[in-house]
Amino acid sequence: MHTALHAVHKGLHALFTDFAGWEMPVRYSSELAEHRAVREAAGLFDLSHMGEIEVTGRQAAAALDYALVGKLSAVNVGRARYTMMCDADGGVLDDLVVYRLGEESFLVVANAANTAVVLAELLKRTDSFDAAVTDRSAETALIAVQGPRAADIVGAVTDADLSGLKYYASLPAKVGGHDVLLARTGYTGEDGFELFVPATEAVDLWHSLTEAGEPSGLQPAGLACRDTLRLEAGMPLYGNELGTELTPFNANLGRVVKFEKPDFVGRAALERRRDPDRVLAGLRGTGRRAPRHSYRVLDGEREVGVVTSGALSPTLGYPIAMAYVPKELSVPGTSLSVDIRGRIEPVEVVALPFYGR
Repeated sequence: MHTALHAVHKGLHALFTDFAGWEMPVRYSSELAEHRAVREAAGLFDLSHMGEIEVTGRQAAAALDYALVGKLSAVNVGRARYTMMCDADGGVLDDLVVYRLGEESFLVVANAANTAVVLAELLKRTDSFDAAVTDRSAETALIAVQGPRAADIVGAVTDADLSGLKYYASLPAKVGGHDVLLARTGYTGEDGFELFVPATEAVDLWHSLTEAGEPSGLQPAGLACRDTLRLEAGMPLYGNELGTELTPFNANLGRVVKFEKPDFVGRAALERRRDPDRVLAGLRGTGRRAPRHSYRVLDGEREVGVVTSGALSPTLGYPIAMAYVPKELSVPGTSLSVDIRGRIEPVEVVALPFYGR
């Protein structure tokens, strides 16, 4: 599958990769240059492979309260909430961002690999409520501008009051002459914006943002640097740090589970599993050899975990990784090691995130 911006990426000589059935740009120039652009200026991302699902109706808020672990009825219009959809056993089916667009209107944004699952579950879980679930993914493009110059760039092509737009808030706006949902959200650890726009208008909006960002050093950025950026920011990736065998509590994200609600899918299991034996920990290495996904984590000679994500941090200059380890070994300052292709390299448990702006 191709996004509405595929021809633009080809014109920029992007290197492509398959991601959940989508042919997506992994990099344009170099992963390092794009990563640094986001940290120092700004990067422009095509995220149109993500799923956009609309939930509307008189009981839309109550339906989402039941379907998801968060209390979406408590979200004010114009604000967004990070939450999760769990199965009956408490395992994570997907992590989501939900925008409240009106009293009876919500936009659920799902990961590309899980859109079909989230859509099917929402349809099933809301069928006893006065609420309609509509998949808007095919008709919606999503473009992100992320980095310390993001507000300058977006501000140059919109009349919206960006200074009043808080983190995890959104508003309808005109950007570059196009009607968009403008959200101050992102997945990089930097300030930034995500712009939901009709897919037919995505190319024009991309070009408007590119032109506005040229004086600020805006660069197109692919999935490779998006992964190292979110890792530095300690943000989980579904399939690595999150999955059906794990609960939000394993990932130290129990705060998203709102037990004050009367009922929701997975509640009983999550009550039982709220004090897990294994939790997600940050690991800091030395030298240049980075732990990678699936590498073994050791306490002495005993295997105690497996790396979920790891890289040589472009910003910090040393290896970083996340791994699930026994809770007693997750305390910052704990000394462990990782088997990196047959070489045992020392690592230290550190608090997440690794990087903060």
